[in-house]
Amino acid sequence: MRLLYLSFLLLFLGAGLPARLLAQLTITPGAAALTVGGRVNVQYMRSSADGDNGAADAVDDVLIRRARISVDIKVGDVFDARVAPGFSGGEAVKLADVYARLNLARSFRVSAGQFKRAFSIFELSSSSDLPTIERDARIEGVSGCPGVGGVCTFSGLSKRLQFDARDLGLRAQGDLGTRVQYLATITNGEGKNTHDVNASKSASGRVVMALTDALRLAGFGGVHDYVGPDSATHHARAIGADVEVGTWREGFHLVAAVMAGDNWLVGTAAGFFSAQALASVYIPLRPGGWFAAVEPLLRAGWTTTEAAAGCDLPIISAACVEARAHRGTDYRALLFTPGISLYVAGKNWVGLNLDWYDTNQAGSYWSLKAQAFVYF
Repeated sequence: MRLLYLSFLLLFLGAGLPARLLAQLTITPGAAALTVGGRVNVQYMRSSADGDNGAADAVDDVLIRRARISVDIKVGDVFDARVAPGFSGGEAVKLADVYARLNLARSFRVSAGQFKRAFSIFELSSSSDLPTIERDARIEGVSGCPGVGGVCTFSGLSKRLQFDARDLGLRAQGDLGTRVQYLATITNGEGKNTHDVNASKSASGRVVMALTDALRLAGFGGVHDYVGPDSATHHARAIGADVEVGTWREGFHLVAAVMAGDNWLVGTAAGFFSAQALASVYIPLRPGGWFAAVEPLLRAGWTTTEAAAGCDLPIISAACVEARAHRGTDYRALLFTPGISLYVAGKNWVGLNLDWYDTNQAGSYWSLKAQAFVYF
């Protein structure tokens, strides 16, 4: 009964979104033009996790998943900037994007500040575009992914291993002709709102080729610097590729990616592999109704990571023999997310996702999520 009530509440919130939220506020004081926008996400989540996996009981929660205000500043054709403080998932208010950018040419725009690393399409795509409610398919109360904790999914690994997500540093981007784009970042490697802890930097890069207007291929890679248990600086590596067919909110859309690299949170010789695909169909509805469109979706993912660090030592080493004996304890996980989204207008919508997660070591769990997305 409680779930039914909350579902109706979210539908009410979505249906009641005023059309004026589609417009952003633009102010032009002096030489600068300021555009103010933002987003609010209200989520209901219920998980099957219980006391056997670290939770006191099945998780049942209503939360403000995200609340963010963004201010875009434009001065002429050469200089722009963004400041976006936000609240997310119970954390204190922190800065999300904050950077200044020089647009020196169409082929070269350079930024300094905090932004997303140049890595996978699933993280670089905005949460206001992705039809899934949670990128990493998090299931509260579930842990066990070696080194990473939480669930073993594409975004769960890429973000926790700090190849993806926001960081502080420098970014270069541009268009090379009409079909090729690049993005490169050099960052502290410690995550958002965090000082560097060593004299090394993390680097990542991404190149996108548009084969047609509806088909884009990309390759990406990154090197992450971190301080190991020996207090020395080490470097972990990851590479990947993704494909996008179609685009957001226009008929059929497919996003798929693979990546492999070092699970440095387990050890210097541990590796991981992950693949994920997200398919959806945006279907406009009859004008004049409560909703402008409906979008069914399905996400599927496969992830494996070593649960022991492996061995680069000679076979005669006792430590090596023990490490190789544990190589058979690799952690493997399968993810399926069916869902549906109902759009009021633009990026204002309500969604329902069921994340089903199955592992070779920790069993199966599910999480039902409903969320209202307000975008202005």
